Amino acid sequence: MTYAAITGWGACMPPAILTNHDLATFLDTTDEWITSRTGMHERRISHVTATELAAVAGARALACAGLAAGDVDLIIYGGTSNDELCPNSASGVQVMLGAPRAASIDLNTACTSFCYGLATATAMIRTGIVRNALVIGVELISRYMDWSNRNVAVLFGDGAAAVVLQSSDREEGMIGAVLGCDAGARQTLRVRGVGCAYAGLDISFGDTIWDFDGPAIFKRAVQAMSEASTRVLRAAGLTADQVDLVVPHQANLRIIESVAKYAGIPMDRVIVTVHKYGNMSAATVPVALVEALEARRVKPGGVILIPAFGGGLTYCSLLVRWGERVTPLGQSDAELARCTQTALELVNQVRANQDPHGRSLKGLMTPVLAEMRVGR
Repeated sequence: MTYAAITGWGACMPPAILTNHDLATFLDTTDEWITSRTGMHERRISHVTATELAAVAGARALACAGLAAGDVDLIIYGGTSNDELCPNSASGVQVMLGAPRAASIDLNTACTSFCYGLATATAMIRTGIVRNALVIGVELISRYMDWSNRNVAVLFGDGAAAVVLQSSDREEGMIGAVLGCDAGARQTLRVRGVGCAYAGLDISFGDTIWDFDGPAIFKRAVQAMSEASTRVLRAAGLTADQVDLVVPHQANLRIIESVAKYAGIPMDRVIVTVHKYGNMSAATVPVALVEALEARRVKPGGVILIPAFGGGLTYCSLLVRWGERVTPLGQSDAELARCTQTALELVNQVRANQDPHGRSLKGLMTPVLAEMRVGR
């Protein structure tokens, strides 16, 4: 039987740090208010494009795996942040890496995009369509954040990370997956202002309104991630005691703690990065995985549980059995361009371009796509 082993990993975090105190300079909030509700202290703000973040992360993952870019069969760009819709972002990463043979796919399931991408690439390797794949989770949410909305502006950050998958005859890589979507509640998390539904309206890309029902999202996230984790463990014939590490989506510290409690897994076996990176949507899981490897918390042959939840409302829980190698084969010299601004300066630059004429975005965006049902 063919498996899809994870043989390379790499992250790319923007250097500019936006603290809770920075947010308090233009929002009615405090460090205590944010920390007590989310567990977040700071997050990163990117000075470069999402494709650049993804390409650097990808280059580092390839070097770690000892795989040349010219030998890559597939690139999956997972996230909601695209420099352009056409051509796709994965093709931009392909050019930057110099990977002319690679099929290139953009995959958007919001915060679960990397996990869905991992499942997709694994299936393509196991069925022989490709021999290897570069799977990236990346977000540049700061460019389309509604920075006037305290409920969401404090939550999100930018970042990217990637893994390399290669075919293997050993039982390693993803050994189980539960994927799902709680679509009946998709309106609880919606970004209005981005997409074809808003084409022709007198708004720019950064003029967004975020619908974010925090209590409903919290409840549904905990339930979906917990139940998916129970199902994937049961299907694999494993118990919570046999899970060596949990690498969850980093949406909120209380969500992470609730999912771990439901699964019966102590927090000392859970990777937490939300305090320093916030919610990076599709980038949270791969960044946390890379940090776990760098901290020597991933053991050869270890079992890793990866629950995630995102807009849609998509959810999943993956089971990964790690291989024997937990150290890189090589290192890349890929780096981001030098950042000459602080995170607060970068954010204020975006804020200055949002709704510059004082018009009411709410009035422009009231007609949202109707929820339509087809068939019988």
